[in-house]
Amino acid sequence: MPLPEHAGAYLQHLQVERRLAARSLQLYTAALERLQAACAAQGLTPLALRPTGARQAVAELHAGGLGPRSLALTLSAWRGFFKWLAHQRLMEHDPLLGLRPPKAARPLPKALAVDDAVALAEQPASGDDPAALRDRCLIELLYGAGLRISEALGLDLRPGGAGWIDREAGEAHVLGKGGKARSVPLGQAALAALTAWLAARAQWAQPEEPALLLGERGRRLSASQARARLAQAAQQAGLPTHVHPHMLRHSYASHLLQSSGDLRAVQELLGHANIRTTQVYTRLDWQHLAQVYDAAHPRAKK
Repeated sequence: MPLPEHAGAYLQHLQVERRLAARSLQLYTAALERLQAACAAQGLTPLALRPTGARQAVAELHAGGLGPRSLALTLSAWRGFFKWLAHQRLMEHDPLLGLRPPKAARPLPKALAVDDAVALAEQPASGDDPAALRDRCLIELLYGAGLRISEALGLDLRPGGAGWIDREAGEAHVLGKGGKARSVPLGQAALAALTAWLAARAQWAQPEEPALLLGERGRRLSASQARARLAQAAQQAGLPTHVHPHMLRHSYASHLLQSSGDLRAVQELLGHANIRTTQVYTRLDWQHLAQVYDAAHPRAKK
């Protein structure tokens, strides 16, 4: 679908100056496509949009099946675009002034049970199968270190890129959301999986390829490839649910918090700028405790 005028420059600003991840750029692009379509249906351009037209656009998106959370993300992207247009002196009014999306309950993050996460991470990997060794290394980086999928796939063997592994220190140095750098400790299981994969990596690596995690063609593993391999590994482990990369990050945070109760430490390990983002895992922990009470206490159902 076509984008609004100046949207290309705005997306470049988000990519270069704000250093948004590829997935975030896709969401912003989709939101701006919705803006262009909504304005075209009213016979005007986004630069000519007024509050009445903006409310109509949001109402039509909601009636078309867009949920409250998606509407909130869409409005956030629109606000960012109009704010940038104003900063560039391309627009003098705010068509979204006073407009709020429908409220939606914040969903709890989906995390695996401890036994399921361990079963996934401890699947046996053949010593002569590079794909299995790489997949096990990926799982350890996602669940054993709590990395985002973009952070894990952005890791290089040496400093200089978006992230790298320091095997001697037992740390992963990554560049998270908003270009925020952090260091994450790697446990013994993650280091063992890393060592095993590095021994097999040379079978696939192209000359001068810096990426830690590779596909069979010897280039950096893509996010779609990683998601497919993770889903396959979960099936092989007999897990009862579909597993996606961020579910392992949720599991990492939830299991850490259940064991330690140290919210600030979990915040630092996850790289959250605001502790309120981390606090959602306390709700997840309480939900687990409530389920245990309901199932086990003799007075729970009285």
